[in-house]
Amino acid sequence: MSKKFTTVLMAIFTGMLFLTVGILTAADVPNEVLIENSYSKDKKGPVKFSHNKHHVDYKIACTECHHEAKDGKQVAWKDGDPVQKCSACHNPEKGEKGDPMKLQNAFHKNCKNCHKALEKEGKKTGPFKKCNYCHEKK
Repeated sequence: MSKKFTTVLMAIFTGMLFLTVGILTAADVPNEVLIENSYSKDKKGPVKFSHNKHHVDYKIACTECHHEAKDGKQVAWKDGDPVQKCSACHNPEKGEKGDPMKLQNAFHKNCKNCHKALEKEGKKTGPFKKCNYCHEKK
């Protein structure tokens, strides 16, 4: 075999490998996630979150919601990185000075602010004004 043919073959093989890993990684993502409240004084029920609706239908990048913290600073999450529960860093009971914000505030800030911004732009958006539009009844 010629060196050029071998190089092209290896490039194709490498591309197929990355494509396969990407597809398998995406296949691990559940279509819908039930976000359970883990607060001691839980007043509202859980929230059903649709990955398909947000990522596939609305083309929202994973990094809009997923992030990491390194040395106390938020950094971008990358495809393939493990996904931890938000409560791994965000305390359900309280946010302390210098620590990540309280879990409920983090959820509300991320979800509600995104929906508010879409409404402001005149785009179709999900609910954000009334609790029971997102939270199931207990």
